[in-house]
Amino acid sequence: MNRALRMRARVRLRLVLIGLGASVVPLDTAVNIAFPDITRGFHLPIAMIQWVVIAYVLTYASLMLAFGRAGDLFGHGRVFRLGLGWSGAAFLMCAAAPSYGLLLFFRFLQGVGAGLVISCAPALVIALYPEEERSRALGVFTMIFALGSALGPLLGGALAARWGWPAVFWFRAPVALVPLVLLGRLPAAARAGMAEPLDVPGAVFLALAISAVLLFLNQHEAALRTAFAVAAALGIFAFIRRERRIAAPIVNLDFFRHAGFAITNLANVAVNLAGFSVLLFGAYYLVRFTRLPLPAAGAVLAAAFVGMTAASPVAGWLVARIGTGRVASLGAALSAAGLFFVGLWNPAFPHQTITIVLTLILQGFGLGLFQVAYMETVMRILPAGQRGVAGSLTMLTRTIGIVGGASVLTLLFHTFEAAAGGSGADAAFLAAFHGTFRLAAAASAVVAIIAALQKDRG
Repeated sequence: MNRALRMRARVRLRLVLIGLGASVVPLDTAVNIAFPDITRGFHLPIAMIQWVVIAYVLTYASLMLAFGRAGDLFGHGRVFRLGLGWSGAAFLMCAAAPSYGLLLFFRFLQGVGAGLVISCAPALVIALYPEEERSRALGVFTMIFALGSALGPLLGGALAARWGWPAVFWFRAPVALVPLVLLGRLPAAARAGMAEPLDVPGAVFLALAISAVLLFLNQHEAALRTAFAVAAALGIFAFIRRERRIAAPIVNLDFFRHAGFAITNLANVAVNLAGFSVLLFGAYYLVRFTRLPLPAAGAVLAAAFVGMTAASPVAGWLVARIGTGRVASLGAALSAAGLFFVGLWNPAFPHQTITIVLTLILQGFGLGLFQVAYMETVMRILPAGQRGVAGSLTMLTRTIGIVGGASVLTLLFHTFEAAAGGSGADAAFLAAFHGTFRLAAAASAVVAIIAALQKDRG
């Protein structure tokens, strides 16, 4: 009995430390609140701040799958701990950046660390649980990610107000280094006797392809979009050709020949694209039409992550009982309902703040259910020896959805706003806000229908 209690305590401690280390990635939401301070500090036009995001997201998104494969080959624990040490150093360099150019370079280094950490974190969490409790483990991981995303703006706002923008970087250095020091031998090590090499040329082609795709989604100028589209097509062609010719590819592309698996991944892109509308436009509504001070508005906006946190353990329980297809459909439907109700926000509502919080919790709860069901589907379909690739794929499709949402949703918003331009600034904003969220809700509703039609099988 004592031995069993000690083992359970050891698993819980490892879970806490892995979760703490993995949280350095979602805690990057703290940087957003410091954007005004960064632009003032370096005397930048507001448009330049986008590169603080692009330099980071582009790097970790383009490297995740290769790092996940490296974890499968050489040990998830090794890659994860390397990422923690790398991230700790990158946070301190970002905080000490003397110029905007160096800040962007250090953000690139931070993106490398984030890719190392997040590519193997899901596999490490799963390894702490028996295989039959995999959905519960994925619920725990989703909850950790949601908690970090919710705490980022709250901590970032308080720290930036006291110590300036560098604080949103240096406060994460100990968050990375403490688990690095305390985590010794981690589970999910490389398989004994493995002689497969990491496909470095394939990793390079993949990184170039994903970078071009994300830059294409982020651009509005026709010439640049065309250039990045061509680069993305060439990169994808080179990657597919390379992976077809080698015995140990980064990811087995045969899985994507099955319509169900391809649709599942596209569904995650669509749900995250639609859900990003909350973070993209919600803050503008709160600042413009409520009397909440900025810290309180940030706390209200975090309600979506609170809903996601609450849904994560429930999703693990539901998946084990009713299957991934039904849980995914329920999650997408609830997210659609939440987005639809957000699209009804109106300054004339009585008890407006309470209404806003409840609708955001509903949307986040649905997104949390869907995310766990989706991750369980990918983990079940891909072989157990590719847990790093599987976890990286789930994070990559989420990132593509978010980056695509920033471009697509902004275009939709401005289209609606221009159509209502003669009715006054506030009225035009509300018309665009309502129209954009209704379309986002429709996209999630379509995913709910598709998920309901998918059968629960690998």
